[in-house]
Amino acid sequence: MKRYVVVIERADHNYSAYVPDLPGCVATGQTVEDVERQIREAIAFHVEGLKQDGLEIPEPATLAGYVEAPV
Repeated sequence: MKRYVVVIERADHNYSAYVPDLPGCVATGQTVEDVERQIREAIAFHVEGLKQDGLEIPEPATLAGYVEAPV
């Protein structure tokens, strides 16, 4: 089991998610919960495709966090 950073962004009418360490691995959903479910499925599908193509599965390398900024 690997743990990847997932970035979730709010759009006008839904949410989108992507995995920086798995280029091209994206998902959308109507709610945060929906997009989280969809990105889990997308990661599994993406990794399976890499395996089938004989490609290396990237190790998780992206870090995420929050910083406070005076705005």
